[in-house]
Amino acid sequence: MLRRVFHSLALGAALAVSGGIVCAAPVDSSEIVDRTERAPKRMEGVDVEEKLGATLSTALAFKDELGRDRLLGEVLSSGLPTIVTLNYSDCPMLCSMQLNGLVASMKQIDLELGRDYRIVTVSLDPKDTTERVARMKSRYLSMYSRPESDAGWTFLTGSEQNIQAVAAQLGVTYNYNEKRDEYVHPAAFAVLTPSGVVARYLYGLEYHPKTLRLSLIEASEGKVGSSLDRLILYCFHYDASEGRYAPVAMNIMRLSGGAGALALGGMLTGLWRAERKRKPLSKTSS
Repeated sequence: MLRRVFHSLALGAALAVSGGIVCAAPVDSSEIVDRTERAPKRMEGVDVEEKLGATLSTALAFKDELGRDRLLGEVLSSGLPTIVTLNYSDCPMLCSMQLNGLVASMKQIDLELGRDYRIVTVSLDPKDTTERVARMKSRYLSMYSRPESDAGWTFLTGSEQNIQAVAAQLGVTYNYNEKRDEYVHPAAFAVLTPSGVVARYLYGLEYHPKTLRLSLIEASEGKVGSSLDRLILYCFHYDASEGRYAPVAMNIMRLSGGAGALALGGMLTGLWRAERKRKPLSKTSS
Protein backbone atom coordinates (compact mmCIF):
# COMPACT_ATOMS: atom_id res chain seq x y z
CA MET A 1 0.00 0.00 0.00
CA LEU A 2 2.73 2.47 0.97
CA ARG A 3 4.69 1.52 -2.14
CA ARG A 4 1.69 2.42 -4.31
CA VAL A 5 1.30 5.75 -2.49
CA PHE A 6 4.96 6.65 -2.96
CA HIS A 7 4.77 5.62 -6.62
CA SER A 8 1.76 7.90 -7.15
CA LEU A 9 3.49 10.81 -5.44
CA ALA A 10 6.60 10.32 -7.57
CA LEU A 11 4.53 10.20 -10.75
CA GLY A 12 2.65 13.36 -9.75
CA ALA A 13 5.91 15.18 -9.04
CA ALA A 14 7.38 14.14 -12.40
CA LEU A 15 4.31 15.39 -14.28
CA ALA A 16 4.36 18.67 -12.37
CA VAL A 17 8.01 19.28 -13.25
CA SER A 18 7.35 18.60 -16.91
CA GLY A 19 4.32 20.89 -16.90
CA GLY A 20 2.07 18.08 -18.04
CA ILE A 21 -0.28 17.61 -15.10
CA VAL A 22 -3.18 15.41 -16.18
CA CYS A 23 -6.58 15.24 -14.47
CA ALA A 24 -8.00 11.75 -14.80
CA ALA A 25 -11.72 11.16 -15.11
CA PRO A 26 -13.37 9.98 -11.87
CA VAL A 27 -13.63 6.21 -11.43
CA ASP A 28 -17.10 4.81 -11.81
CA SER A 29 -18.50 3.58 -8.50
CA SER A 30 -19.13 0.13 -10.00
CA GLU A 31 -15.37 -0.27 -10.56
CA ILE A 32 -14.36 0.58 -7.00
CA VAL A 33 -13.24 -2.49 -5.05
CA ASP A 34 -13.35 -2.46 -1.26
CA ARG A 35 -9.96 -3.80 -0.17
CA THR A 36 -10.48 -3.13 3.54
CA GLU A 37 -9.49 -6.23 5.44
CA ARG A 38 -12.16 -7.60 7.70
CA ALA A 39 -11.34 -8.30 11.30
CA PRO A 40 -10.78 -11.99 12.11
CA LYS A 41 -14.04 -13.76 12.88
CA ARG A 42 -13.00 -14.38 16.47
CA MET A 43 -12.60 -10.59 16.95
CA GLU A 44 -16.07 -9.70 15.66
CA GLY A 45 -18.20 -8.21 18.42
CA VAL A 46 -15.24 -7.82 20.82
CA ASP A 47 -15.54 -4.25 22.02
CA VAL A 48 -16.22 -1.85 24.88
CA GLU A 49 -19.27 0.39 24.86
CA GLU A 50 -18.59 2.69 27.78
CA LYS A 51 -21.30 2.75 30.44
CA LEU A 52 -20.14 5.78 32.40
CA GLY A 53 -22.51 6.48 35.27
CA ALA A 54 -23.90 2.93 35.33
CA THR A 55 -24.13 1.06 38.64
CA LEU A 56 -23.18 -2.60 38.83
CA SER A 57 -25.77 -5.01 40.17
CA THR A 58 -25.06 -5.87 43.79
CA ALA A 59 -27.04 -9.13 43.84
CA LEU A 60 -24.83 -11.20 41.50
CA ALA A 61 -23.40 -14.23 43.32
CA PHE A 62 -19.78 -15.42 42.98
CA LYS A 63 -17.09 -17.30 44.89
CA ASP A 64 -13.82 -15.65 45.85
CA GLU A 65 -10.33 -17.15 45.67
CA LEU A 66 -10.86 -18.78 49.08
CA GLY A 67 -14.07 -20.50 47.97
CA ARG A 68 -16.33 -18.22 49.99
CA ASP A 69 -19.74 -17.22 48.60
CA ARG A 70 -19.68 -13.50 47.88
CA LEU A 71 -22.22 -11.10 46.44
CA LEU A 72 -20.73 -8.54 44.07
CA GLY A 73 -22.19 -5.73 46.15
CA GLU A 74 -20.41 -7.06 49.24
CA VAL A 75 -17.06 -7.02 47.45
CA LEU A 76 -17.61 -3.51 46.13
CA SER A 77 -18.80 -2.03 49.44
CA SER A 78 -15.35 -1.20 50.82
CA GLY A 79 -15.87 2.56 50.65
CA LEU A 80 -12.92 2.80 48.24
CA PRO A 81 -12.64 3.28 44.47
CA THR A 82 -12.40 -0.11 42.76
CA ILE A 83 -10.71 -1.31 39.60
CA VAL A 84 -12.75 -4.07 37.92
CA THR A 85 -10.97 -6.33 35.43
CA LEU A 86 -12.27 -9.24 33.33
CA ASN A 87 -9.59 -11.91 32.98
CA TYR A 88 -9.15 -15.65 33.55
CA SER A 89 -6.47 -18.03 34.75
CA ASP A 90 -5.82 -19.99 31.52
CA CYS A 91 -5.62 -16.94 29.25
CA PRO A 92 -2.67 -17.66 26.93
CA MET A 93 -1.25 -14.14 26.74
CA LEU A 94 -3.49 -11.07 26.87
CA CYS A 95 -4.58 -11.35 30.52
CA SER A 96 -1.05 -11.71 31.83
CA MET A 97 0.17 -8.79 29.70
CA GLN A 98 -2.71 -6.61 30.86
CA LEU A 99 -2.32 -7.44 34.57
CA ASN A 100 1.47 -7.18 34.36
CA GLY A 101 1.04 -3.66 32.98
CA LEU A 102 -1.46 -2.78 35.70
CA VAL A 103 0.78 -4.02 38.53
CA ALA A 104 3.81 -2.25 37.02
CA SER A 105 1.88 1.04 37.12
CA MET A 106 0.55 0.35 40.63
CA LYS A 107 4.10 0.01 41.92
CA GLN A 108 4.92 3.52 40.67
CA ILE A 109 2.15 5.40 42.46
CA ASP A 110 1.96 6.30 46.15
CA LEU A 111 -1.61 5.02 46.56
CA GLU A 112 -1.73 1.68 48.38
CA LEU A 113 -3.80 -1.29 47.26
CA GLY A 114 -6.20 -2.16 50.07
CA ARG A 115 -5.81 1.18 51.79
CA ASP A 116 -6.64 3.67 49.03
CA TYR A 117 -8.31 1.47 46.41
CA ARG A 118 -9.32 -2.10 45.64
CA ILE A 119 -9.22 -4.43 42.64
CA VAL A 120 -11.85 -7.01 41.72
CA THR A 121 -11.00 -9.48 38.95
CA VAL A 122 -13.95 -11.43 37.58
CA SER A 123 -12.95 -14.57 35.70
CA LEU A 124 -14.41 -14.78 32.20
CA ASP A 125 -14.23 -18.57 32.32
CA PRO A 126 -17.13 -20.23 34.20
CA LYS A 127 -14.96 -23.36 34.46
CA ASP A 128 -12.29 -21.49 36.43
CA THR A 129 -11.74 -22.92 39.91
CA THR A 130 -10.98 -21.18 43.17
CA GLU A 131 -7.59 -22.94 43.27
CA ARG A 132 -6.58 -21.57 39.88
CA VAL A 133 -7.62 -17.99 40.60
CA ALA A 134 -5.93 -18.22 44.02
CA ARG A 135 -2.65 -19.04 42.26
CA MET A 136 -3.33 -16.18 39.85
CA LYS A 137 -3.81 -13.78 42.76
CA SER A 138 -0.65 -15.02 44.46
CA ARG A 139 1.37 -14.43 41.29
CA TYR A 140 0.33 -10.79 40.87
CA LEU A 141 0.52 -9.91 44.56
CA SER A 142 4.04 -11.33 44.54
CA MET A 143 4.86 -8.95 41.69
CA TYR A 144 3.34 -6.07 43.65
CA SER A 145 5.68 -6.92 46.58
CA ARG A 146 3.44 -5.51 49.30
CA PRO A 147 2.13 -8.48 51.35
CA GLU A 148 -0.12 -6.28 53.50
CA SER A 149 -2.25 -5.60 50.39
CA ASP A 150 -3.59 -9.18 50.18
CA ALA A 151 -7.13 -8.23 51.17
CA GLY A 152 -7.21 -5.44 48.61
CA TRP A 153 -7.48 -7.70 45.54
CA THR A 154 -10.38 -10.14 45.17
CA PHE A 155 -10.65 -12.77 42.42
CA LEU A 156 -14.15 -14.02 41.65
CA THR A 157 -15.45 -17.09 39.83
CA GLY A 158 -19.09 -17.64 38.93
CA SER A 159 -21.70 -18.88 36.52
CA GLU A 160 -21.62 -17.92 32.86
CA GLN A 161 -24.87 -16.00 33.35
CA ASN A 162 -23.44 -13.83 36.14
CA ILE A 163 -20.14 -13.28 34.34
CA GLN A 164 -22.00 -12.11 31.26
CA ALA A 165 -24.17 -9.86 33.43
CA VAL A 166 -21.11 -8.07 34.85
CA ALA A 167 -19.57 -7.74 31.38
CA ALA A 168 -22.83 -6.35 29.96
CA GLN A 169 -23.14 -3.81 32.76
CA LEU A 170 -19.59 -2.66 32.03
CA GLY A 171 -20.35 -2.57 28.28
CA VAL A 172 -17.75 -5.25 27.50
CA THR A 173 -18.45 -7.82 24.80
CA TYR A 174 -16.24 -10.86 24.32
CA ASN A 175 -16.24 -14.16 22.43
CA TYR A 176 -15.29 -17.76 23.08
CA ASN A 177 -13.08 -19.41 20.46
CA GLU A 178 -14.06 -23.11 20.65
CA LYS A 179 -11.28 -24.24 18.33
CA ARG A 180 -8.58 -22.70 20.51
CA ASP A 181 -10.54 -23.07 23.77
CA GLU A 182 -9.93 -19.47 24.77
CA TYR A 183 -11.82 -16.26 25.39
CA VAL A 184 -11.25 -13.27 23.12
CA HIS A 185 -11.75 -10.04 25.02
CA PRO A 186 -10.65 -6.39 24.94
CA ALA A 187 -7.71 -5.17 27.03
CA ALA A 188 -9.56 -2.73 29.25
CA PHE A 189 -10.68 -2.25 32.82
CA ALA A 190 -13.15 0.02 34.59
CA VAL A 191 -12.64 2.25 37.61
CA LEU A 192 -15.66 2.47 39.91
CA THR A 193 -16.58 4.98 42.60
CA PRO A 194 -16.96 3.78 46.21
CA SER A 195 -20.69 3.41 45.55
CA GLY A 196 -20.12 1.11 42.55
CA VAL A 197 -20.71 3.63 39.76
CA VAL A 198 -18.58 3.34 36.61
CA ALA A 199 -16.38 6.44 36.48
CA ARG A 200 -13.55 5.69 34.04
CA TYR A 201 -12.18 3.16 31.54
CA LEU A 202 -8.49 2.59 30.88
CA TYR A 203 -7.31 0.70 27.81
CA GLY A 204 -4.26 -1.13 26.55
CA LEU A 205 -1.46 -3.15 28.10
CA GLU A 206 0.50 -0.31 29.70
CA TYR A 207 -0.99 2.34 31.95
CA HIS A 208 0.77 5.59 32.68
CA PRO A 209 1.12 5.91 36.48
CA LYS A 210 -0.18 9.50 36.43
CA THR A 211 -3.30 8.45 34.52
CA LEU A 212 -3.94 5.52 36.87
CA ARG A 213 -3.44 7.67 39.95
CA LEU A 214 -5.65 10.53 38.77
CA SER A 215 -8.36 8.07 37.69
CA LEU A 216 -8.45 6.55 41.18
CA ILE A 217 -8.44 9.95 42.88
CA GLU A 218 -11.21 11.23 40.61
CA ALA A 219 -13.29 8.09 41.15
CA SER A 220 -12.82 8.31 44.92
CA GLU A 221 -15.11 11.36 45.02
CA GLY A 222 -12.55 13.26 47.07
CA LYS A 223 -11.92 10.47 49.59
CA VAL A 224 -8.44 9.70 48.25
CA GLY A 225 -5.64 12.14 47.49
CA SER A 226 -4.63 15.59 48.69
CA SER A 227 -5.82 19.14 48.02
CA LEU A 228 -3.04 19.41 45.45
CA ASP A 229 -4.45 16.36 43.63
CA ARG A 230 -7.87 18.00 43.45
CA LEU A 231 -6.24 21.16 42.13
CA ILE A 232 -4.52 19.08 39.43
CA LEU A 233 -7.85 17.48 38.51
CA TYR A 234 -9.31 20.96 38.12
CA CYS A 235 -6.65 21.71 35.51
CA PHE A 236 -6.51 18.27 33.85
CA HIS A 237 -9.49 16.31 32.53
CA TYR A 238 -9.49 12.81 31.08
CA ASP A 239 -9.30 12.75 27.28
CA ALA A 240 -10.92 9.48 26.17
CA SER A 241 -9.57 9.79 22.64
CA GLU A 242 -6.00 9.97 23.95
CA GLY A 243 -6.47 7.70 26.96
CA ARG A 244 -4.80 10.18 29.30
CA TYR A 245 -5.38 13.34 31.30
CA ALA A 246 -4.91 16.49 29.25
CA PRO A 247 -4.77 20.13 30.39
CA VAL A 248 -7.94 22.24 30.29
CA ALA A 249 -6.83 25.64 29.03
CA MET A 250 -9.85 27.55 30.34
CA ASN A 251 -9.50 26.23 33.89
CA ILE A 252 -5.76 26.88 33.89
CA MET A 253 -6.41 30.47 32.73
CA ARG A 254 -9.01 30.93 35.47
CA LEU A 255 -6.63 29.57 38.06
CA SER A 256 -3.79 31.73 36.76
CA GLY A 257 -6.05 34.77 36.77
CA GLY A 258 -7.11 34.04 40.35
CA ALA A 259 -3.51 33.50 41.44
CA GLY A 260 -2.51 36.75 39.74
CA ALA A 261 -5.30 38.64 41.50
CA LEU A 262 -4.25 37.18 44.86
CA ALA A 263 -0.62 38.10 44.24
CA LEU A 264 -1.61 41.66 43.28
CA GLY A 265 -3.85 41.92 46.33
CA GLY A 266 -1.04 40.70 48.57
CA MET A 267 1.38 43.22 47.11
CA LEU A 268 -1.08 46.12 47.53
CA THR A 269 -1.82 45.06 51.10
CA GLY A 270 1.91 45.03 51.87
CA LEU A 271 2.38 48.51 50.38
CA TRP A 272 -0.63 49.84 52.28
CA ARG A 273 0.73 48.51 55.60
CA ALA A 274 4.18 49.94 54.87
CA GLU A 275 2.60 53.32 54.11
CA ARG A 276 0.69 53.29 57.42
CA LYS A 277 3.92 52.62 59.31
CA ARG A 278 5.70 55.55 57.65
CA LYS A 279 3.01 58.18 58.35
CA PRO A 280 3.37 58.28 62.19
CA LEU A 281 7.15 58.68 61.82
CA SER A 282 6.78 61.72 59.58
CA LYS A 283 4.43 63.41 62.11
CA THR A 284 6.86 62.86 65.00
CA SER A 285 9.79 64.37 63.13
CA SER A 286 7.83 67.56 62.41
